[in-house]
Amino acid sequence: MQNEPRAAIALPMPVKLRDGREVILREIGAQDEKEILEFFERLSAESRYTRFMIPLRELSPRMLAAATHPVPGRDFALVAIKGEGDDEDIVAGARYVGAPGSDTCEFAVTVADDWHGLGLAGHLLEILIASARERGLRRMEGEILAVNTSMRRLAKRLGFSDRQCPDDAALRLVSLSLAQKE
Repeated sequence: MQNEPRAAIALPMPVKLRDGREVILREIGAQDEKEILEFFERLSAESRYTRFMIPLRELSPRMLAAATHPVPGRDFALVAIKGEGDDEDIVAGARYVGAPGSDTCEFAVTVADDWHGLGLAGHLLEILIASARERGLRRMEGEILAVNTSMRRLAKRLGFSDRQCPDDAALRLVSLSLAQKE
């Protein structure tokens, strides 16, 4: 895979969702560029806005490269795959990005519209948290639209604090200490 091996996270990982559908969670790679573009095109305008917080019609080449080439040791990115071979489709993606020299990372999760409400975002975020802890990061943060109540509920369930973003009343800043509990 793209990043150094981890002891506690065995990827790829099969996951059964609430409705019985199954996906495979695995790290993203350069080979996923075409599927990421197709995934993005299938997202509704609302889902694109929820993820990027701007009305975005297409991914720029720079955004696509950043999405499919996480920086080893600093970034981590996953995709959820349904199907196999030529019938393989990406139905969700999640990532965290760390700044050089920082012990904090920022996360993002995107789930295809017809895969919402099945527990997929929770599985992805739990793996992000475990990976960040294993890498020795101390804090995970994310900016979430205040109206995105499902993501805010998930973050709260996973132990994130939730407060208004000081610079923008439409955003909430969720934050989780990654220090291991003794």
